[in-house]
Amino acid sequence: MSDSDASSSETLISKIEASNPLYLHPIDSCTLSIINVKLKGTENYRVWANAMKLALQVKNKVGFINGKCLKLVDDEVLAGQWDRCNSVVLTWILNSVSDELYVGQIYFELAFDAWEELRDTYDNVYGSVVFGFYQNINLPSQNGITVSEYYHKLSSMWKQFDAMVQLPSCSCQAS
Repeated sequence: MSDSDASSSETLISKIEASNPLYLHPIDSCTLSIINVKLKGTENYRVWANAMKLALQVKNKVGFINGKCLKLVDDEVLAGQWDRCNSVVLTWILNSVSDELYVGQIYFELAFDAWEELRDTYDNVYGSVVFGFYQNINLPSQNGITVSEYYHKLSSMWKQFDAMVQLPSCSCQAS
């Protein structure tokens, strides 16, 4: 690649606007953890997934996990930028899973594939998981914490339970 080719690619990348999913802010690195929750498995998948989607929405990178941001194969420079963004999103996902789950995800090349694999594997609500969660909701006692802290703890557990157990919706005229 000649110096003029290199400078034209740098210029093109530098002109990507912040609203473009291919834009990378200088702090968007692969060492960044964009959420504080580590995915452990089925028990916290929905909380983790919602936190990740929110963080990726802020970074304008949701298109990499839902398949809407496609690689442009006819533009080598933008295809390279897409690869970089995909790698950054993939590392953000990897940085937010537990050590036990990390090994199974490290071999993915696409953030979309890793996201789908995690969803297919851990977004399953089994009767035993629901029962265990319901038991946890019914077990807590105030145990010396303030009423507001106890309310917050119980309210958080109910919100997680509601997110985990979604009732079927009705789209008929009577509803």
